[in-house]
Parts: sequence; structure tokens; C-alpha cells
Amino acid sequence: MCLGLMGDLSAMDYSYLLTPFVAWLVAGSLKFAINSLRAGKLAFGLIGYGGLPSNHSAIVSSMAALIAFKEGIQHPAFGVAVALAFIVQLDANSLRRQIGKQAQAINQLAREGNTALALPLRERIGHTKLELAAGIVVGVLVAYVIATFR
Repeated sequence: MCLGLMGDLSAMDYSYLLTPFVAWLVAGSLKFAINSLRAGKLAFGLIGYGGLPSNHSAIVSSMAALIAFKEGIQHPAFGVAVALAFIVQLDANSLRRQIGKQAQAINQLAREGNTALALPLRERIGHTKLELAAGIVVGVLVAYVIATFR
């Protein structure tokens, strides 16, 4: 029997597919709850980029942690996952925060010049180090639970 690239489907470990999705769901739910508490109402308008915890950090950290828990930190996939997590988190903390600052300046210029933008630019795009750290904690905890109970 030729299985090709698919391998033995009966032995497939779906935790690698499930973990980042669960991390995204948990981080997004926490972010919605935190934003709703801060706003004093359901904060559907605050869903998206930015905020505590970072969904992006939770997703990439969950994969790195799952690989560490299941394969060990000596596995090459762990190194790749850590490198990817590092790139994503650097991007969230620097590049995307700078884009948010530019959006804030453009919105201010539009207000001062009485120029109407079709929609104001979203100013909350990047993440602070605390938001990234919270995402990492969420990702690692989700990976731990899935690795332990799967």
C-alpha cells in the first residue's frame, strides 16, 4: 500500500492542528471579556488587532510549546517554531505598533484639517510587551493542557 505524503492517517496526531486554533479561541475570548469589562459593555467594536492577550503570540507560542512538550526542545521543529514565534512577536511589537502610530497621526491631521476620511484608520494595531507576554502565557497553557490530556 502506497501512502505517499499523507502517511498513516490512523496514527495522525491532530493536536498540532487543534492547539493553535484553541489558543486563538481562548486568547480571543479573553480579549473580548477584558475589553468588555473595561468598556462596561459588550465590546464587539474592539475585536481585532491589538489588546490583551495577543492572539498572534498565543497561536505561535502554543505551537512552539506543544512541540517542546511532545518532541522535546532538541527537536528541529522546536527551533523553527521558536524562530517563527520570535518573528511574529517582533512584528507585533514594533512594525504593527508603528503602523498604529501613523494611523493615529493621519486621523489627527484629518480632524485638524476638517478632512473627512471614509472611515477613520484603526489606531490600535500592535501590541505592548505585556500583551505579548499574556499571549505567550495563554499559548503555553493551552499547549500544556492539550499535551497532557490528549
